[in-house]
Amino acid sequence: QLQASGGGLVQTGGSLSLSCVASGRDDIRSYTVVWFRQPPGNDREFVAASRESSGMKYYSDSVKGRFTISRDTAKNTVYLQMNNLKAEDTAVYHCAARRYFHLRYWSPDEYYYWGQGTQVTVSS
Repeated sequence: QLQASGGGLVQTGGSLSLSCVASGRDDIRSYTVVWFRQPPGNDREFVAASRESSGMKYYSDSVKGRFTISRDTAKNTVYLQMNNLKAEDTAVYHCAARRYFHLRYWSPDEYYYWGQGTQVTVSS
């Protein structure tokens, strides 16, 4: 089970940190964990992924250089640090996970564990 939190209202250029906590007996070290977002009126889109074991990270072009995905295995938590936020980052952010990395890591269809969304609103 995944629990996402940390959303809120921030001004353009500001920062937020989202958390995705895995509860129960799931160990995030065995999972690829990703963040998706769904802007108002749009489809869910890939933001960032953290691959199990290898530590590889992947980002969408729109957030590269501004967002950082990281893990704290002791806390069984994956974070998304978002800096230099823009109005177009406004969306509901979801974390998701799957046990083994998939080449289509950017596709929501490949994930079977989902947390509830957390709203991020960036005001100009």
